[in-house]
This record gives sequence, structure tokens and C-alpha cells, in this order.
Amino acid sequence: MDDICCKDIISDLPEALICHLLSFVPTKEAALTSLLSEKWRYLFAFAPILDFDDSVWMQSPLVYMNEVHRKFMDFVDRVLGLQGNSTLVRFSLNCRNGIDRECIFRWISNVIERGVSDLDLGGNFVSNRSMPSSVFVSKSLVKLRIRTENCTIIDLEDVFLPKLKTLDLSSIWFRDGDTCLLKLISGCQVLEDLTMSDLWWDGYWNRSMSSKTLKRLTVHCSDWDRSPGSISFDTPNLVYFEYFDLVADKYEVVNFDSLVEASIGLRMRHHQRAHASYGDLVVNATNLFMGISNVRILQLFSNALEVLTFCCAPIPVFKKLIHLTVETDKDVGWESLPALLKNCPNLETLVFKGLHHRSTSKCQDTDGCLCKSSKDIRSCLSSSPVKVLKILKFGEVASYFGDEEKQLELVKYFLETMPNLEQMILHYNTRISEGVKSQLDWLVPRVSSSKCSVQLICDNAPTYPFYGGIICDNFITPAPTYPFFGDPLHGMVIPYMGDQPHFI
Repeated sequence: MDDICCKDIISDLPEALICHLLSFVPTKEAALTSLLSEKWRYLFAFAPILDFDDSVWMQSPLVYMNEVHRKFMDFVDRVLGLQGNSTLVRFSLNCRNGIDRECIFRWISNVIERGVSDLDLGGNFVSNRSMPSSVFVSKSLVKLRIRTENCTIIDLEDVFLPKLKTLDLSSIWFRDGDTCLLKLISGCQVLEDLTMSDLWWDGYWNRSMSSKTLKRLTVHCSDWDRSPGSISFDTPNLVYFEYFDLVADKYEVVNFDSLVEASIGLRMRHHQRAHASYGDLVVNATNLFMGISNVRILQLFSNALEVLTFCCAPIPVFKKLIHLTVETDKDVGWESLPALLKNCPNLETLVFKGLHHRSTSKCQDTDGCLCKSSKDIRSCLSSSPVKVLKILKFGEVASYFGDEEKQLELVKYFLETMPNLEQMILHYNTRISEGVKSQLDWLVPRVSSSKCSVQLICDNAPTYPFYGGIICDNFITPAPTYPFFGDPLHGMVIPYMGDQPHFI
């Protein structure tokens, strides 16, 4: 029995399998196995996945940094030297100041020549000097990720990535932006997933994205001073679209025939917001919203509501939309919400991230906003098909006085006027105010229909112990002191339909 317990089972595994297992840990940690025995001495170097990060080496006092950098470079050279021309699946390199750029150039060239399929480059070393042109001219790359910490300028001479399916670029400044973007996309014939975040472009006035293979597109731009003049999207097979940018002057071509989900964070420039009026469009973004009107899932960030108000006319009909999420902000009005909700005939789930908004002259108009509760039932809500209403960050107080009371008024108004509502979920991410709880406890049974259940979810546990809940008149209140051994955050929410109290 003792012999069985002490037997080294792992060492008896095939070397190829051991190398595969070692590829799941950082290369520096895998190298520690070389101390186990003669057999293990060089096995770590033949793992098909290499992950080098100089931050794990930076534990020494600053006076020894030069020595640490030298040891890191020697270690990478040694591992790549031991591998020779063996097949490499993934290579990840994350470096900062102090690492010789010629070494970095040599390492990247080495793995590209060996046919690496997954390349991940990060840190503040990325530039034309340290990154060989072969990164964008590779017959083997399937996935490429480049992220910098200092918005490095990169020139693209040639792009030929015939197998690349996933491209992730972050904090990069492409020189000659319009030409660069066309060259980049046209050189990736099978690209399916493109992410461009925190990007800056020279020649940023006109952009065109055209790809028949692209399925996911994420664009986050960081230049909030210059609006693009004209933008076109010709991506007929795109399924997911995430777009954060200044609104362009016009959207000439918008082809999203297959789009299922979109997340829009468009915004106007400061001077555009200052001079915006209800009479005239600031710029015309109608074509963009018409292009995404066939989505089933849509998320609109607060600034996008302003773009809908001042840059889109008319608001298109979203016939297929079943799930809408709206982020709110105390500095942004809700003028576009009534028309938007009217134009979602099949909407099933409506999610608000907060219940804040800026008061405007439209707040007094019929169907000009959602904020005013009156005796007249607003048509945008009275005909709403929504079955599930979720309010995230409920109870979060903005900077103005009486915000909490206004949120309660809105909850009351939604319950009174939405005829198809079956479930309202209030996510409370702070400690539950006893005043708010008691008002809801009194309010809900009096205004909600018998078929609508109301749930209160605490994202953060209160300071006192919480073990369960009681659902009375379709509303959840804190439980007595008997124990409940479930999830303290989610175990409290159990829908209940009926007139009698129900103990969890």
C-alpha cells in the first residue's frame, strides 16, 4: 500500500500529455517542474502554449530591475531555443519598459515562422520597431490580439492573414486611418470576430467596413473631439454589433441583414448637445437605426437616447425586438423613449439600468416622456406588450433632491398602466431603506394586477443577517429569524402568485 501511495503516476504519463498539461500554467511556473527529475528537466519548454509576462518577474527591489530584465530575456531566449522548430499553438507576450526591442522583434519573428496560430501581444513595447511586419502577413494565424498601454502608432504596409478569424486591437493609433482600415479588413478574408477598442485614427473623417464573413463587430473609439464625416457598414452576416463613438454626420451604407443583438453607445459632441433643438436634426443617424431595426436584443446607453431624440427621425419600428435594455442618466432626458416603446410591438422584456433622467419641456407633453404620472393613461404604456420589467440599480439616488420618491412614483405608474405586465423585478444594490420598503409593501398590493408578481432582489447583503423572505400580496419582505440555508443573495427571490402569505 505504501508503494502505491508513493508512486509517481504523473511521470509515467506520455511526454506529449505532460507537455500538454504544462501548457495550462504560465511558462515561468511550468519551468519549476524542471527541478523534479532528469526526465522533467526540459519538458516545460516543449509545451504547445507559451505565456511570458514580465510582471511576474518584477518582485525585486527597483535597484535590481536591470538584472531582472536580463534574466527575463535570457529565459525567453532559452525556452525558444530549446523548442527549435517544434509546432507552437499559442504564444502570449506581455512586456513593459526595460525589455530590449530587438529581442521582442526576434521572439515574435520566431513564433510566426514556426506557424503559431494564436498570438497575444500586450504591454507598452508594441510599435513598428518591435513588431515585425510578418504579424500582419501570416499564413498560420487564426487569432491575433494586440493591446498596448500607450496608444502606439502603427503603420500597416501589407495585410495578408488568410486564416485569421479573430482580431482584437486595443489602444492603438493607426496612421492614415481610412486607408488602414480598408487594408486591414480586406486582408482578412475569413475574419469572423473583430474588436477595436480605445482606438485613434489619423484621417478619421470617413470610414467603411465591408466584410461578408464578419459575425461579431465591436468598435470603441476614444477620440471625443472629432466626429466622423461618413460611415458605412456593409456586413450582411453580422450577428452581434457593439458600437461606441461620436455620431457621424451621415451613415451612407448600413447592411445588417442578419443582426440579432446590438449595443449602441453613440454620443453627440459637447457643442452639438448645447445647440440641439427639437425642430431640426443635429446630424442624421436615421439610416443607422433603420439598419439595426431587425435585432431581437438591443441595449441603448444613456447618450444614445439623446442621439435618438436629436439625430433620428422618424424612429424606426423594431418588429423583431423582444429584449430592450436602457441605461439612464440624470443628465439625459427621456424624450425618445415613448416613441421607441410604441415602435416595439413584440417587446417582451424591458430593462432599465437606473431610473434617472433630466427634466425637459417634453416632460409636460402627452407621450413626451415617461416621468409624469397623470390620470390620462399614456398610449405608449397602455398598449405595451411587455411582460417582464426589470429595474436595475433601483434605489440608487442621484444628485438631485427627491430622486427616491420619483423612482417610487415611476414604479407605481408602470404597475398601473402596463396591461400585460406579469413580472416586475427591482434590483436593489444598496442596503434596503426601511422607508422605501414600507412604501413598496403598501403600494404593490394596491396597484398591481393579480397576475403580476413583484420581486425585490438585494445585490448587496444588508448589515443584519438575512436568510429568507416572506411573499405577502405578491411582494417579498424580510424574513423572521428562522434559518434558511440557501444563497443569501438569490435564495430570497421566489415568485408567488396568490392571496395568502407564503413562507420560504
